[in-house]
Amino acid sequence: MESTQTAAASEPSDAVNAPDHKATLQRYLQAARDALLWKLDGLDERAARWPSTPTGTNLLGLVRHAAGVEIDYFGRTFGRAWPTPEEVAWAAEDAEDNADMWATAEDSTDSVVDLYRRVWTFADETIAALDLDALGRVLWWPAEIADVTLFQVMVHVTSDLTRHAGHADILRELTDGSAGLRADGDNLPPLSDQEWSAYVQRLRGVAEEAQRRADVRPT
Repeated sequence: MESTQTAAASEPSDAVNAPDHKATLQRYLQAARDALLWKLDGLDERAARWPSTPTGTNLLGLVRHAAGVEIDYFGRTFGRAWPTPEEVAWAAEDAEDNADMWATAEDSTDSVVDLYRRVWTFADETIAALDLDALGRVLWWPAEIADVTLFQVMVHVTSDLTRHAGHADILRELTDGSAGLRADGDNLPPLSDQEWSAYVQRLRGVAEEAQRRADVRPT
């Protein structure tokens, strides 16, 4: 019969093998942050803030918005105030509509990026200080769902930033044709400009054909 000591020694140690859920969440959070900033690389001030949709969505505005999101969720939710509120007046509850979605001409791209990087540090301090089950309260959510954990907040913020990184993907491609998942790997097929053009034309043809079929389909 195997001794208790031998059996215990042969089993995997939870301390060694247990997944680090916080580290995993933080890795995905940082990937979304990095993607947002990468989409600004190489753009001049005009291109960085040029509105490309009917609702004014623009690359630099997405970064500024992300900064406000992290200040609120990793700050106010857990009782921490951003140390220099005067520099983020656009995030205040009494600010004009969409004030967090664009940067003024006086706010350079570099200054917005610098702010966001400082916000990362602020948010990461909250993450490091708390357990995933630590409680907070999202004051701007309905009362019945306002009580949250750090785990919920990390998932929520990562989801929000990832969605905006997707917006940034499209905006940057519309701006100058640059595309891809991240700086060290675009995750795209290695097609030439001519091949991409042919691919787009093929999709347009499919779209037109699908509409023709729909127009003649009996109702």
